[in-house]
Amino acid sequence: MTIVKDLRDGDEFVGFYLIKESEVKQTNTTPPKDFMNVVLSDASGHVAGKLWDVSASDKENLVPLTLVKVQGVAQLYREKLQVKIVRIRRTTEADGVQLTDFVRSAPVQPEVLLAGIHKAKDSITDKEIREVVDYCLNKVGDKLIHAPAAKSHHHAYYAGLVYHISRMLELGEFICKQRPFLNADLLKAGIILHDIAKPVEMVSELGIVSDYSNSGKLIGHISQASLWVAEAAMRLGMDPDSERIMALQHLVLSHHNLGEWGSPVQPQLAEALALHHIDSIDAKLQMIEDALDTTGSHEAWTPQIRGLENKAFYRLTF
Repeated sequence: MTIVKDLRDGDEFVGFYLIKESEVKQTNTTPPKDFMNVVLSDASGHVAGKLWDVSASDKENLVPLTLVKVQGVAQLYREKLQVKIVRIRRTTEADGVQLTDFVRSAPVQPEVLLAGIHKAKDSITDKEIREVVDYCLNKVGDKLIHAPAAKSHHHAYYAGLVYHISRMLELGEFICKQRPFLNADLLKAGIILHDIAKPVEMVSELGIVSDYSNSGKLIGHISQASLWVAEAAMRLGMDPDSERIMALQHLVLSHHNLGEWGSPVQPQLAEALALHHIDSIDAKLQMIEDALDTTGSHEAWTPQIRGLENKAFYRLTF
């Protein structure tokens, strides 16, 4: 059986995969014919595929989060690898495969990552800041532990969000030691809170995002998290207009830096600027790491990475 990252141009293959995405389309022919665009995935990565001559049964059965057995041919199309599906069927119990074996997840156990985030929260010395962070963590609850950090750009897998936050906390700790003028409590809180509403912004299962929720589409995770901070202040008997609450909201609202990237304000606190760059460097380096991990070792270059100006990155061999 062939895993996704080992596929090469011209390979004829058979394997088990998870359908990550599927969409019925029509050709431009007369009369038009139905075909399907699918994204096949396993723990090593994902690849786009096409199924021609789609039947009514295919439309009903080949839906996201379905395990399938596929016979196909890998081929380059516009310099990107995709697969032409020759035969495909849903798996049966006799195949002996489990859904969780095909789900990509963070390289550290989610429970360990979440425990580390709570430890970081408990280490915040400022009582009001710590209580706001605790309120927001309790509000998102168990959704945090399995949520991806994004639909596709970075940490887009099971427990990706807690992995992202954990790695950012490590970077934040280093920067605060190097730059002791920074308010470590505020920066730590900003790191934990900046994407805290992602699990309610996205509709996901096993780390795979199928859509954005109504609140995700209408409000978005940045504004939602800022509202949670204000809600926490009011529920905890704090002044919602205090400098602490305003600073926490500013960190959340400015962490994307620019309006076109989703932030209504730009960073105007040192801690907010630090948060933006910590978030950016972790996300961007993870995009490259993920691309290298999911590209076959025989490939010198990664595919173009959309979140990095469509640049491909070279794999050094020394």
